[in-house]
Amino acid sequence: MNVRSFSRQLLLASLCLWLGACSIYSTPGRQPAPVETRPAPEPGAPAPGQPSTQPPTPPAQPSQPRPPEPNASNAYGPLLARAEQASAGGDYEQALALLERAQRIDPDSAEVYLALARTYAAKGDTSQARATAERGLLYCHGGSECGQLRALAQ
Repeated sequence: MNVRSFSRQLLLASLCLWLGACSIYSTPGRQPAPVETRPAPEPGAPAPGQPSTQPPTPPAQPSQPRPPEPNASNAYGPLLARAEQASAGGDYEQALALLERAQRIDPDSAEVYLALARTYAAKGDTSQARATAERGLLYCHGGSECGQLRALAQ
């Protein structure tokens, strides 16, 4: 037996040992893998494959927008004031940047959407003003903001 043949046999033996170590069989003493089971049917529910005799349940109602946190308007109020000053001075990009910061503080504030829509309208971007006002209508709860947002949405 020459060296080349011996090295091949050695390589083959080590490959077999390596593959054997990677087997899918588990060693004794280990927990078996968990098996998913179906939940028990509800009382009065038909057997699997049988038609239901109960009327279908209505779909869940969409959740109402959450009211702003008490301190949220205090947090974004100064940003709205600075944005109004920037917009009055013709610096619409600065005003929009401030309003976007306010929106990150309270993303469900109709007041912030109204200020954004007004700024877009003053800038001359009527399509963005309309889209922003429509989005703001999702968060208004009555009052003058809703009327102003409706006017900008048209």
